[in-house]
Amino acid sequence: MATKQGTRTQEYSATPNQIVKAANGVDYAYRKMGEGAVPLVLLQHFRGNLDNWDPPLIDALATGRHVVTFDNVGVGATTGTTPNSVGQMAHDAIAYLDAMQYDQVDVLGFSIGSFVAQDIALIRPDLVRKLILASSAPKGAAGMHGWAPDVIGAVGQPETQPEGYLGVFFTPLSSSRDAGKQAMGRIFGRTTNPDEPTTWATRQAQYDAVCSWGIPNHALLERVSAIKVPVFVAQGDSDPMILPHYSHLLAGLIPQAQLKIYPDAAHGFLFQHAAEFSADVEAFLSGG
Repeated sequence: MATKQGTRTQEYSATPNQIVKAANGVDYAYRKMGEGAVPLVLLQHFRGNLDNWDPPLIDALATGRHVVTFDNVGVGATTGTTPNSVGQMAHDAIAYLDAMQYDQVDVLGFSIGSFVAQDIALIRPDLVRKLILASSAPKGAAGMHGWAPDVIGAVGQPETQPEGYLGVFFTPLSSSRDAGKQAMGRIFGRTTNPDEPTTWATRQAQYDAVCSWGIPNHALLERVSAIKVPVFVAQGDSDPMILPHYSHLLAGLIPQAQLKIYPDAAHGFLFQHAAEFSADVEAFLSGG
């Protein structure tokens, strides 16, 4: 799928990189496509940059609305140093949204991006109209203090290998593994105006933030009950990185939350089920 801009068909794989300077002195790298009154802003996964979104998903989301992807502070081509706390990442994301002069946005956060999305909704509640949390968990949930050794071993090494990525983002089933190989070909196949790679310093800071987020603290679970906007919680049923029961927990804690678990899918369910997930997101965002 693609969106029309005048007479030209635009696809995410060819969408140019842009830069905006924020009041915090940071130059943020971003891409945008599609049209619509309320932008849908996407927050990326651990170690991910602009290129790590699967183009068919973005193209589908942008069919009927304005979609924005960006690198937070210190990630990819965005300047500055990546902070080691989710709270500061949320403040940095808000600085970007202010620089773009967005009065209200819908937010889709994926993995660590979903942690940041929760904090944005708590820090600046009037900024967020609706919230989508993909492969997520609430702060302080038991069992989230760092990822399992095989998971961080697969995606946390200086050079992530294809098999490691496939093993975490997709299941061993042939349907999922084939979808993963196709997605990898698209994600890592961009040759025109690619983003800057994510550094080891960003990896370290992000994992510190993940571990801090996961320090068990039952009292902190009450935080998300303050999120009053509609929330769509989504996850694959075989996610080894953030276990599906955390999505059930989130959906039970957030007053206006709905939950969907996608079958035969892991951390990258939104790439594997791009058509279904994008349709679900559209229905959620356009619904009453």
